[in-house]
Amino acid sequence: MSQQLTVPPFAVVPGAQVQSALQGREKEIVELVEATYRLHGAGDSVNPPSYFLRFPDRPSSRIIALPASIGGQLRVDGVKWISSFPENVAAGIPRASAVLILNDHDTGYPFACMEASVISATRTAASAAAGADWLSRGRPRPTRIGFFGVGLIARYIHTYLAATGWSFDEIGVHDLSSDSAAGFTGYLEQSGTGARLTVHDSAEELIRSSDLVVFATVAGKPHVTDPSWFDHAPLVLHVSLRDLAPEILLRSVNVVDDVEHCLKADTSPHLVEQLTGNRDFLLGTLDDVMSGRVTVPSDQPVVFSPFGLGVLDLAVGKSVYDELARTGELHVVDDFFTELRRYG
Repeated sequence: MSQQLTVPPFAVVPGAQVQSALQGREKEIVELVEATYRLHGAGDSVNPPSYFLRFPDRPSSRIIALPASIGGQLRVDGVKWISSFPENVAAGIPRASAVLILNDHDTGYPFACMEASVISATRTAASAAAGADWLSRGRPRPTRIGFFGVGLIARYIHTYLAATGWSFDEIGVHDLSSDSAAGFTGYLEQSGTGARLTVHDSAEELIRSSDLVVFATVAGKPHVTDPSWFDHAPLVLHVSLRDLAPEILLRSVNVVDDVEHCLKADTSPHLVEQLTGNRDFLLGTLDDVMSGRVTVPSDQPVVFSPFGLGVLDLAVGKSVYDELARTGELHVVDDFFTELRRYG
């Protein structure tokens, strides 16, 4: 007898609901991201390469598809469709916009379309917070943090660090836009931080004065080239992936979220592979660190370069969906699927 399957109801989840469902759950979301990394490391996932849609007439812009499937208790498939249009910032609107489609594990039917710029920023920040925690173990915990590039992602990363127990004596800020630097500094002041805030005019000044450096720029190619700026062995969250010249990575301990994904699309680690012809410069993945398979040295710069995996978007998105379903707040579109009888 064939298994009885039913078509799931289809829900649309706007950004306000996503934010509401994630509010105050930062520690839980970091734990979810860490658990998802473990599932991925154990092979209980499918995470194909991201697909980049680029435009000859708009070379700075792109739209990326991140298909994925995750097992464990989540058991969900789906795809994030996220655009990055840097020119939006000058017009006063966010650079990135996104939707996430969740598909039912058993039938394949989509059961949710969710606003996903918040989900994407959340999983990025949670991944960065997890990396900061695990990669700082065994060395003095950083007390001076520097943010290089201070848009929405930097704000989310600071929020997640603060919510998971990090506090800093000094917070440095550097951005090519003085308006962005001023806006981020205003956010920090409103956040209630007791840290001393400094806006640095130069990248070198920011990096040399920080034990923990967060790169969250829109750079398309390396622009930080001097390895001596990192002689004090900081921990670097290289979230934007293309800021650091190969010479810097070759003098650092390098950890990624997924080797195959990170060594693509001309990321800084990919440039190192092209330059050297090998992957010997990589220590391993964050899952390797969490599981104890590798040990992070305490006397060298450590660079965490997370490409950003679709399985993380699925995990966070499914968590949002489940929370809204639990509270009865899902906006279901009745009869979204109409052709449900094979012969009419």
